[in-house]
Amino acid sequence: MARASQAVSITAGPVTLAGDLVLPPAASGLVAFAHGSGSSRHSPRNRAVAEVLQDAGLGTLLMDLLTAGEERIDMVTAELRFDIPLLGGRVTVAVDWLHERPETSGLPVGLFGASTGAAAALVAAAARPERVRAVVSRGGRPDLADDALPDVRAPVLLVVGGRDHEVLRLNEEAARRLTAPCLLRVVPGATHLFEEPGTLEQAAEAARDWFLDMRPGGEGPAHPA
Repeated sequence: MARASQAVSITAGPVTLAGDLVLPPAASGLVAFAHGSGSSRHSPRNRAVAEVLQDAGLGTLLMDLLTAGEERIDMVTAELRFDIPLLGGRVTVAVDWLHERPETSGLPVGLFGASTGAAAALVAAAARPERVRAVVSRGGRPDLADDALPDVRAPVLLVVGGRDHEVLRLNEEAARRLTAPCLLRVVPGATHLFEEPGTLEQAAEAARDWFLDMRPGGEGPAHPA
């Protein structure tokens, strides 16, 4: 069940980023989304995952990591979508923004990253270990977080399609570099975009359970689900 979305603006240095914030009544946590290559806050797959989280009482923030002008440049050059330091810095700004807002400052924060957005989420988690409580990557490229991986302290769930062979290999390598608790969840039959029937739902449910455990009183998202 979709809920009312509040349009928000997040200042990141010289640019302003657009976002959509949803806060269910008595939200018990909040998840910020980092979209993947060439995508935006309108990503239908991320929005589908966000609705599953909202139905479980978690707030969500979907934001654009690039401005409209930057997106036009990136459509031609495809260079900004792989600028992980830039994107990770903007996710970090969003984490700080949530911490500073009265209605979200007391909520535990998780990060959900898809494709290259997973690397940006991990960079932000490494930069704000005291604020980020859990990270989920869906079909992500955590390997692109590179030197930030050993600095991540939040438990990490890596969700990969069983037929996404190269990305699965890269996730296995990244998992070995993480010092934080980490679980690799393979969804059988899924390819990179989780377009096969039922596979995106499996990824969303795994993310939901991981994030619910980050709440005070939860079992802690380090345990296998």
